[in-house]
Amino acid sequence: MLNETEKTASGATVDEDEVAFFARIADSWWDPYGPFKPLHQLNPTRLMYIRQEVVRHFGLDDHGLKPFTGLRLLDIGCGGGLISEPMARLGATTVSVDASEKNVKVASLHAEQSGLEMDYRNTTAEALAEAGEKFDVIINMEVVEHVADVDVYLDACRRLLKDDGIMLISTISRTSKAYLFAIVGAEHVLRWLPVGAHDWNKFLKPDELSAALVRAGFKAGDATGFVFNPFSRKWRLSATDTAVNYAMTATGK
Repeated sequence: MLNETEKTASGATVDEDEVAFFARIADSWWDPYGPFKPLHQLNPTRLMYIRQEVVRHFGLDDHGLKPFTGLRLLDIGCGGGLISEPMARLGATTVSVDASEKNVKVASLHAEQSGLEMDYRNTTAEALAEAGEKFDVIINMEVVEHVADVDVYLDACRRLLKDDGIMLISTISRTSKAYLFAIVGAEHVLRWLPVGAHDWNKFLKPDELSAALVRAGFKAGDATGFVFNPFSRKWRLSATDTAVNYAMTATGK
C-alpha cells in the first residue's frame, strides 16, 4: 500500500508497486552518482536520438538553439525531468507527466531552481487522452516495461498523438543478454540500480513492441540499439545491436 509520500495518479495501466518503488528513491533523480546514475550516463545518447528523429520527421532546421520551437511535446513517465528540461530548452512547449506525485514535486522544484517554467502534472496518459489532449511529439523513454497493460497504454498514447506526429519509445529487450546485463549485472553485481528495478518478464523484444504499436494504430519504425561500452562507460547508437536497450519511432500515419 502507498503511504502519504507515495501517492499515485490512477489509471488502467498504472502499476502501483512500480510507482511506489521509484517514489522511494525520487529524491535522487538529479544525483549523477545516485540510484539513477545509469540514466545520467544514458541521457546524452537518448537526447541525441530524440533530437535527430524529431528533426528528421518534421524537416526542422537543426542549426539553431531551439529547433523544437512550435512543437507541443509530451514526456510520459518524466521522473525527475532528465529529458523534460532539455526538451524545453530546445524550444518545445513541454507537458511532463508522472504517476508518482513525489516525482512531479522533485521535477518541479529542480525546474524552478534552474529558472525554467515547466508544466509538470501528476496524471496518466489515459487521463490526458480522455481529456482530448493532442501532441506533436511524445517521449516514452523506459516506461513501457513498467506499465500494467501495454496494449491499453499504447492505445492511450495513440489517441494523444496527432496524425502527423511522432512518438519516441525506448525499452529493454527480453533476451538472456538483457537479463544478464540489465538485471544481474546492473542490479545485483554493479549495484547501478536498486534490486527490483526491473522485471524481465515485462521486457518486450523489438518485434513484440512493433506488433503492439501496430495494434494500437501506429506505424512502427525500425529499432535502434542503445549500446553501452563498459570500458569507456559511454553509450552509442547502433542500427543492429538491439539485444538489451533499444528505441523505436512510431508515427500516426
